[in-house]
Amino acid sequence: MVTWQDSTLFLFRNINDVNHQKADWVSIHEQICQLLIPIRTSLPFLLSEKERKHGTEQLVKRQKYIIDLAYRTAQQFVWDGKHKEAIPAALHALRFGTEVYGSNSVQLVPAYLLLAEASAGVGNLLEASKYLSQAQWIVLGTPGCSAAVQYKLHRSLGLFYATEGNFEQALYHLANDIYLASSTFGVKSVEASGGYFHMANVFFRQNKMDVANSLYAKVTDIWRAFLVKSVQTQEQILKSRPEMSPFAGDKEVSEDRMTEAQQAEAVRVLNAVLDIREQAPKQQLGETARVLHALAMLYYLISDLPKAREAAVRALDLVKQLPQQESVETIGHLLKLINAKLSCTK
Repeated sequence: MVTWQDSTLFLFRNINDVNHQKADWVSIHEQICQLLIPIRTSLPFLLSEKERKHGTEQLVKRQKYIIDLAYRTAQQFVWDGKHKEAIPAALHALRFGTEVYGSNSVQLVPAYLLLAEASAGVGNLLEASKYLSQAQWIVLGTPGCSAAVQYKLHRSLGLFYATEGNFEQALYHLANDIYLASSTFGVKSVEASGGYFHMANVFFRQNKMDVANSLYAKVTDIWRAFLVKSVQTQEQILKSRPEMSPFAGDKEVSEDRMTEAQQAEAVRVLNAVLDIREQAPKQQLGETARVLHALAMLYYLISDLPKAREAAVRALDLVKQLPQQESVETIGHLLKLINAKLSCTK
């Protein structure tokens, strides 16, 4: 990988290059254009110390708002597979983050990792390597850097090496990802499941199907358990507020449990596992049913009701074909919840 000392000029060239101005505008600049005016306006010279301090505090507050907005915008582009559009927004998050926190702050690591993912997504592995090197340098130079930050770095490194075809290094970093995420959030946490999923993909590419299938099953079980609890929590909240309609309360109820990032990851991961299960030469109906059950709960929670119903019906049909029909009642109950919510939308 390219060392961090090679250059830092590349960080912001996509913002300043005329050829990228249109992409910059579409990506983020239109959203923050008016916000930049007070930030780029110098404070009047004749101010008291108290006024100057207040002005500085307001400036930092505005900068942090832009950092958050730019990062969230870039993240959404990446989730949507629009990696090219994500880069200008992520660069803005990095630039303002540098101004607020300093060039060696661990606060910059998420932006660097996002830039690496977006760069790899457009096929620019050299640039992705540079961003990862910067993130790695910061983490190594930050005593007591949290495991929550470190596991994300190892995941990004694992994905990068997997893209390069260096499976040994990919598995090394993904193993570290799983260890750090598990030690922080728990062995069966959705945070740890991402490492298992990407490790399974590496074994899948190596045609080590027994290991890959075992890991895919683990990922499914982690998300399924998480989503079962989420559905149960939603039911309890709605029962405690009888005046709330099952449909109108979705946003308030769901935000208590799943973040936007978790929703996006669950949709992507579970659909990927479903594709693998359905395309396998030897069908495992039980595993396919578990993935469909998890997807039905997920779509129910994010109010994509037609997809929720389709997944639940398919899961129920598969479970009925199995010798032990242990999930029939659970899936049937979920289907009733979905149908009830659908009836509220008509």
